[in-house]
Amino acid sequence: MELKIVGTGKPIQDAQLKVTGQKRYVADMKLPGMLHGKILFSPIAHGKITRIDTSRAEALPGVRAVATYKNTPGTAYNSAKRYIEHSVICNEKLFDDTVRFVGDRVAAVAADTEEIASQAIKLIEVDYEELPVITTIQQAISPEAYSIHPGGNLAARLGASAGDPDAEMEKCDFVLDGVYETPAIHHVAIEPHVALADWAADGKLTVYSPNQNAFAFRIILSDIFGLPYSKIRVAAPAIGGAFGGKLEVTIEPVAAVLSRMTGRPVKIILTRRETIMATRVRHASLNYIRTGFMKDGTIRAATFKIYTNTGAYASSATNVAGALTHKVFMGYRIDHMRIEAIPVYTNTAIAGAMRGYGSPQVYFGWERQMNKIARMLHMDPAELQRKNMVDPDSLNPISHKPLGNPRPKDCLERAMELMRYADAAAEQEESRQHPGRFAVGVGLALGVHGNNCYGVHRDNSSPMIKMNEDGSCILYTGSHDMGTDTVGMQMQILSETLGISLDRIDVVTADTDTCLWHIGDYSSRGAFVIGAAAKQSAEKMRRELQVEAAKLLESDPESIVLGNDQAWVRENPEKRASLRDVMIYCQSVSLRELCVYETYQAPRGATSYGVHIAKVRVDRETGEVKVLDYAAVHDVGFIINPLMLEGQLHGGIHMGLGYGLSEQITFDDKGVPAPLVLKKYGVLRSTQMPERLSVDFIADKGGEPGGPYGAKALGECPVVPAAPAVVNAICNALDVEIDSIPALSERVLQALKEKER
Repeated sequence: MELKIVGTGKPIQDAQLKVTGQKRYVADMKLPGMLHGKILFSPIAHGKITRIDTSRAEALPGVRAVATYKNTPGTAYNSAKRYIEHSVICNEKLFDDTVRFVGDRVAAVAADTEEIASQAIKLIEVDYEELPVITTIQQAISPEAYSIHPGGNLAARLGASAGDPDAEMEKCDFVLDGVYETPAIHHVAIEPHVALADWAADGKLTVYSPNQNAFAFRIILSDIFGLPYSKIRVAAPAIGGAFGGKLEVTIEPVAAVLSRMTGRPVKIILTRRETIMATRVRHASLNYIRTGFMKDGTIRAATFKIYTNTGAYASSATNVAGALTHKVFMGYRIDHMRIEAIPVYTNTAIAGAMRGYGSPQVYFGWERQMNKIARMLHMDPAELQRKNMVDPDSLNPISHKPLGNPRPKDCLERAMELMRYADAAAEQEESRQHPGRFAVGVGLALGVHGNNCYGVHRDNSSPMIKMNEDGSCILYTGSHDMGTDTVGMQMQILSETLGISLDRIDVVTADTDTCLWHIGDYSSRGAFVIGAAAKQSAEKMRRELQVEAAKLLESDPESIVLGNDQAWVRENPEKRASLRDVMIYCQSVSLRELCVYETYQAPRGATSYGVHIAKVRVDRETGEVKVLDYAAVHDVGFIINPLMLEGQLHGGIHMGLGYGLSEQITFDDKGVPAPLVLKKYGVLRSTQMPERLSVDFIADKGGEPGGPYGAKALGECPVVPAAPAVVNAICNALDVEIDSIPALSERVLQALKEKER
């Protein structure tokens, strides 16, 4: 089948609006009578509120409402709830009489201006009875630890296993133990968190926010306020970056309760400092890995025990921990594996969804372990990877079902070509033989990530297509575009299938009042699930158009071809009509409106793979690391929009390298987070990116079964291998081991000192 629209590079569908400054974000929105909200955040990490006096704030001219735990719903909820019957731990409240981290909500004010609201917040008097503060995983799991929530600090225990790894270890030539740590980091979306709530006099609550899951937000707002879903509308007009940070409810209920109290719309915009402190971070982790392997490099068994720091509340504790337990089984042919994941509470910022959803944590440890094994065996790391990676006919060791069409070995071979791997390895060896101030090293890593939430959540999508009488159409999709052009991808698929020009297709997105139910935009489900759903709905509409065109052209529906905004008879192309004429006939003669939808459910889980190789130069005197060369190749099945894939991959590399080299949120012994400003946070600047960056895709190997045109996700996968690849390169350059990230210069120098002892 010859494709004309799908497979060609297209700019993001709203690019013109963005570059001209006409894109309307929630912060730009104004409603009649709108008030401005500000939140008072806790300055301490753990304490009981013994007194709160809001009288001075309430007396300030221009203040319309002050909310605290005393005058708002006390319903416990989970900010990461996905669907109505989703069973989750509920221990977060709109406001509580106990604060559990620096940044917890204490009170909120609605006022005529943002300046008055800020002034009023400072007038609220609060006394606390301070409680013990726990900031690390090690403190939280201590038997003597103070319980942050009833029942202790272990939020859950999750796991998965295949075979008998303990028995298999006994048969191995070597067994290696490793301990690896990853930090909390922030998403650093350009747009800070914002919400606009309008609780109308008729009881209808409308919330506008840049979120990734409008239907889930509606559920949580219903849980808090007791409203039927018909009385709640959630819409995401535009998203200025998310990366998982806007998947969970944060300030939306605060804006809603202030709107209810005042009877007027209320908008809350967090500052950058507040966004970092009080929204979400990536789960920090502590990972214990044991690996059994043979002299020839064959991995026979592996066990993982990984603790994740969920912060002060459950949020996505079980979701992320559960997700990471299955990802380690998809990358390598190891029949005997076991993983246990234990999320724990601490008095630190709430951890939530972030690009990779557990994969970066577990794969950092595993890929560091693989590099150590290669060094122990004096084996090329690429050869060790090649020996153990899954093949296209490999089975999931848990379910014994096919993995689909995994191509990590093809990714490895192509990445080695792009890196000129043999030359890079020779340069590393030369650096070792003649050590000087600067050392050169090369490291690689495999990254793995799923394409949906099949088997865990209801993984449905229901795009709806409505034809207009002029032959144009509108797509109603519950999906949210976070800059990955998920919406543009769906438009390409509609254009290809219906023969309608892209400029004659419009889209309504992420609105609970106008779109059909959608599980949310996460789990890298854009191409594999949402794309397939759009294709199925478009095929249904194509059949309807063929029926109407056949009547007009006096032919059979099966003989009708659609293209270039026209319909014609395949055997007699001169016999044709515009889609405008077809729709006029449909309305005036058939007396029909054409509007179709299809509920598509993911048929199975699918997995994406990527191999990254980094070449670095390390300054032995300062510990400074410079990435000289970088190659990344990903298995995507089929490329729907090459322009967008390349942009996503570059962004994922940037995010992953920052994770490995420079980014972290730290907490002192009182639970105070730092840094809270971007200038000090550690996001890589353009000058810190690789001097040479090469990317490519494996998309000509038969494609992924079940994916639209054989496509599967790129999405989150690029962030997974970046950190271990660059840290492996540092370790290989210096002949040291660094098992915690970020690999800041002081950590590199410390590793060199430990080597000299």
